[in-house]
Amino acid sequence: MELRYILKIIWKWAWLIIIAVAISALASYLTSRSAPKLYRTKTTLMVGRATQALDSYSYNVYASQQLALTYAKLATSKPVLQGTIDSLNLDTDWRWLQGLVNSQPIAQTELLEIWVVDSNPERAKVLADAVAQQLILQSSSSVGTRNSEQTAFTQNQIEDLKGKINNAQEQIEVLRQERDASSSAQQIQSLDTQISILDNKISDWQSTYSNLITTLEGADFNALSIIEDASIPSYPFSPNIPRNVITASMIGLVLALAGIFFIEYLDDTIKNPEDVERTVKLTTLASIPRMDGNSYPDKLITLKNPMQPISEAYRSLRTNLQFSSLDEQLHTIMLSSPGPSEGKSLTLANLAVVMAQSDLKVILVDTDLRRPTLHKIFNLPNRYGLSDLAINPQLSPSQRLQATGVNNLWLLSSGSLPPNPAELISSDRLKHLIEELKTQADYVLFDTPPVLVVSDALTLSTNLDGVVLVYDVGKTRSNDAKRAVQELNRIRSNVLGVVLNRVTPRSSGYYYSYYYYDYYRGGEEKRRKSKRSWLGERIATINQLASKSKES
Repeated sequence: MELRYILKIIWKWAWLIIIAVAISALASYLTSRSAPKLYRTKTTLMVGRATQALDSYSYNVYASQQLALTYAKLATSKPVLQGTIDSLNLDTDWRWLQGLVNSQPIAQTELLEIWVVDSNPERAKVLADAVAQQLILQSSSSVGTRNSEQTAFTQNQIEDLKGKINNAQEQIEVLRQERDASSSAQQIQSLDTQISILDNKISDWQSTYSNLITTLEGADFNALSIIEDASIPSYPFSPNIPRNVITASMIGLVLALAGIFFIEYLDDTIKNPEDVERTVKLTTLASIPRMDGNSYPDKLITLKNPMQPISEAYRSLRTNLQFSSLDEQLHTIMLSSPGPSEGKSLTLANLAVVMAQSDLKVILVDTDLRRPTLHKIFNLPNRYGLSDLAINPQLSPSQRLQATGVNNLWLLSSGSLPPNPAELISSDRLKHLIEELKTQADYVLFDTPPVLVVSDALTLSTNLDGVVLVYDVGKTRSNDAKRAVQELNRIRSNVLGVVLNRVTPRSSGYYYSYYYYDYYRGGEEKRRKSKRSWLGERIATINQLASKSKES
């Protein structure tokens, strides 16, 4: 699908896109304005005491990070939340609080965040801090808090052992100096014995010291402590009106575009000259705007209002037909359509009128022997016509031609409807009639049944100079348009081009002619208003003169 075609579709449905985006944005704005305001705050905790010990072991840090995941789940559990409700004396169920609390560890750290969302900012802060306190109280780290005396005793033992180890090491140093200075073998042996005894004691003390350190650090990496209390949020985080409006507008835009392209995908009708070129590879000879009027004579616009731009569209069709074949002159032209009720008969009638108005002799022949229409358009009888000429070879075409009231334009109506129209259309008598009619006029125009409905049009087209297909914009389907051209090409008929009928500005893209059309209509309206105003002034003047004469 070409970018130009996509942009054309978007421009065609721009009104729907604007409405969809506007409705989505407005609905989101009103919904967000009416939604309750929610405030969010957090309390930050640390698992372990890594920041208080520079020589912390890496496995303690890793253990604290893993414990943070456990504490995050525990923070939203029933015991912690129920304890929070009890501590704050709230008359509610713990499940209500579970919907407000969210807890998650910060990646690659030993930190844990407890988030609380509430419609009251002060209550949000109180709940966040209370949940954190309950998590500390109900966690395993609280055991270390309750056994503070044991922790203090362990720390004292560690300090005592450190002193003993240092003193023993100093004594060993002194003994080594005495040993080095002594010359007595007995004294040296005695000093070595003392040094060995002290070394054994230091080794035992260091082992005990290591075990005590491990015990104390085990309590540290499991500890929970608050490092940042919750703050009172100053503004709500939800609803975020700008974000909601933008998001809703984008959703409305996407849905509108999806709906538009889905409709266009399902709508395979011919809508503009680009569709004609892409579908059947034919030239659009003219685009005829939609006409007003209820009866056939009202829609004979080239005779009723020859100065309207719609009449100019038919004159453009006449000119394009005259120059569609430069090698040889066209005398016999057939107008048909893929299906019924696509406006081929009215198009042919109006084309015949503008041809006649340009001093060309034109004969209209109604070869639609199933549903003839041309005599209704010109308000003429249909008692005798083409079928009579085919049955009675003694009659000449001029004996059945009817004057239409337009100079240089005659009509050969269908006449009485035969039981076998296809046989009459394919008869040699009709071929002779066509040759006779060519000698009596500059152009002979034929109205036929639809190409895809019966075979009459296909049969007749082989005896004529050219064929013009009429497509009803928004009604003629692409497949039908393509099949009609394929059928005509199969029998090697000369397809001159396509006429787009009942075109609207939005479907065609031809705004130039519609500008003048609207201008013309606007001018007519102004003239009518001016005429009414002039009549009103005259009537008022007459009334004033009448009243004065009565007074006198």
